[in-house]
Amino acid sequence: MRFLIAVFVSLFSLGALAQSVPPPALAANAWILIDHATGQTLAAKDPDTRIEPASLTKLMTAYLTFAAMKAGTITAEQVVPVSERAWRMEGSRMFIEPRKPVTVDELIKGVIVQSGNDACVALAELIAGSEEGFAALMNREAQRLGMVNTHFTNSTGLPDPQLYTTAGDLARLASAIVRDFPEYYSLYSMKEFTYNDIRQPNRNRLLYMDPTVDGMKTGHTSTAGYCLVSTAERGPRRLISVVLGAASDTVRAQESLKLLNYGFQFFETVKLYKADEALSQFRVWKGQLNELPVGFAQDFVISLPKEAADKIQVTLESRQPLVAPLDKGQEVGTLTLTVDGKPAGQYPVVALQEVPVAGFFGRLWDAIVMLFKQL
Repeated sequence: MRFLIAVFVSLFSLGALAQSVPPPALAANAWILIDHATGQTLAAKDPDTRIEPASLTKLMTAYLTFAAMKAGTITAEQVVPVSERAWRMEGSRMFIEPRKPVTVDELIKGVIVQSGNDACVALAELIAGSEEGFAALMNREAQRLGMVNTHFTNSTGLPDPQLYTTAGDLARLASAIVRDFPEYYSLYSMKEFTYNDIRQPNRNRLLYMDPTVDGMKTGHTSTAGYCLVSTAERGPRRLISVVLGAASDTVRAQESLKLLNYGFQFFETVKLYKADEALSQFRVWKGQLNELPVGFAQDFVISLPKEAADKIQVTLESRQPLVAPLDKGQEVGTLTLTVDGKPAGQYPVVALQEVPVAGFFGRLWDAIVMLFKQL
């Protein structure tokens, strides 16, 4: 499903709506479940607490590699020189060698499937000249994506005191990969990859346990514990879960699946309004039009507990006075949703067409009317 409209609903409000079916208790230090289409948090525990990301760092390494491929600055077939630094990387590897040709396509598969630290460094050096320069790009991209509680120091996730993120930021990054790079996202569902005659399986157990799961990335260090970012698509809905600090590989998979099942079973994604559908007409002053159709520039969808859609109440408020000129897409009011009297969010509505300034006499007449309204 394509990204429709950013919906900002507080965790408290959505949780309050779903009190009858609370989220499961998970054996993990922190976790979050979001709806990809709306960006809403369906359930969470400590989503803004800083943690060590371990190999989940490689999600940003892949994001920047995808961006470079999409921009044409590197190509999938491009042969990449392997430095001694990349060759000697510790931890998980795809086993690249300085005198053996390797392509960008092979390296990105080594990052995603084999979690190769050597592959990460080779890509970082290709894109930015050095891993240090690549880390600067990672931080710049993190800020652009709104990952305000994240800081990168390397491309691999090897422990560093200044390398940190949160469950919420990782969910945001995972959603951005699905949204921005659909042409490459299928790589996350690869169950194995062979390079240099060494076959390595994908460490994401959910790919083997649930056919609706098609990603995304595992992580583990002795201090971070076992971590997993998962995505699953069932029908038109895609959910993303982040589970951090589990006790084992088995536990992180079981708890992630438990969280995904909860979201699919007890929530639904509802389209309330179509793109460019006029919700109302707002009064405009000093313009060539007296009435302005307002609504949303994109389809408006929201995640709600099942059966709650029939209990939605809508309040629409105009930012008065609206004085021409007004541009198409300009914010002109606020739509407030409540469900059973509980707040479910506030969303900006926009002008669905342009309103140019009226002529002299039209502006004069409206100015007089506005003056008397203020008296």
